[in-house]
Amino acid sequence: MNKIKGPGIFLAQVLGDEAPYNNLKSICQKVAELGYKSIQLPTWDTRIIDLKKAGNSKDYCDELKGTANEFGLEISELSTHLQGQLVAVHPAYDIMFDGFAPKNIQGNYDARTDWAVEQLKLAATASKNMGISPLATFSGSLMFHTIYPWPQRPKGLVQEGFKELAKRWLPILDHCQENGVELCYEIHPGEDLHDGVTFERFLKETNNHSSVKMLYDPSHFVLQQLDYLQYIDFYHEYIKMFHVKDAEFNTCGKSGIYGGYQDWIDRPGRFRSLGDGQIDFKSIFSKLSQYGYDGWAVLEWECCIKSLEQGLIEGAPFIEKNIIEVTQKSFDDFSGNDIDKNQLRKILGL
Repeated sequence: MNKIKGPGIFLAQVLGDEAPYNNLKSICQKVAELGYKSIQLPTWDTRIIDLKKAGNSKDYCDELKGTANEFGLEISELSTHLQGQLVAVHPAYDIMFDGFAPKNIQGNYDARTDWAVEQLKLAATASKNMGISPLATFSGSLMFHTIYPWPQRPKGLVQEGFKELAKRWLPILDHCQENGVELCYEIHPGEDLHDGVTFERFLKETNNHSSVKMLYDPSHFVLQQLDYLQYIDFYHEYIKMFHVKDAEFNTCGKSGIYGGYQDWIDRPGRFRSLGDGQIDFKSIFSKLSQYGYDGWAVLEWECCIKSLEQGLIEGAPFIEKNIIEVTQKSFDDFSGNDIDKNQLRKILGL
């Protein structure tokens, strides 16, 4: 068994326009002081990374790593969540997702999709340049508007949707494979890959592509009322990234998992700072350790009640206390004996 690394922190929700959250160096200093040991970089944010440059220059990647190393940090992974979303967008969401793309291609569906594919390829090459294997992303979605089958889905719609989704991702996955990168899809409502069944459908359509992996975030399973512990039993061999994010689901008589179009603070299911929700992280860390997960445990802070500052202060020690120093021997080794084949046969009555 291997030991989980951490605590790490995903910088997407941390970045801002004011110090110390407005540039890589000052952020590194801040999070290192709070006890974090790695950072996960959102590759769409030019305040901390130039993705095109990172995909074309190992020297530049070494500079980024050097900035992190200066404060005792590692760059654990790169994230392409926003770009991955744009690989597959249903027209119903066109306007809302257009802001994820550069202004010069907004409103141009084909150009936006091509840009997203190129971004993923650049990120994969940048990951290789940094010596990092896992790369985070979203699958995007062509079918989420049909998740509740009313009107009824026409026969063959789901199969055609996953076939098209795989077609869009296969060139990216092949590029990842060529660069030794594992593409970790965050299983997330709003994406076509939002639970185990949809992950399996996609995996099958990609002919079990070796670069198809998973980012595990239990908070999204709480909001779907899915067993997030058994999920690890089913899919542990694919889990190569881990977001540590808490959540809660408070049943009531007015709304359920769809949330009634309410703000986050009023929804039955909502994200919380670590330790404030309902997730059994002790069991999660135990299961991941049991199956030999040796990647990073990375805080993703999202909470509709607690401040970012308090969430960051509490996050590192919370993760630290849940990381298991895995045993290297069996607890009953003291009673063992050397193997004696004749003795074994006698015990068996042979």
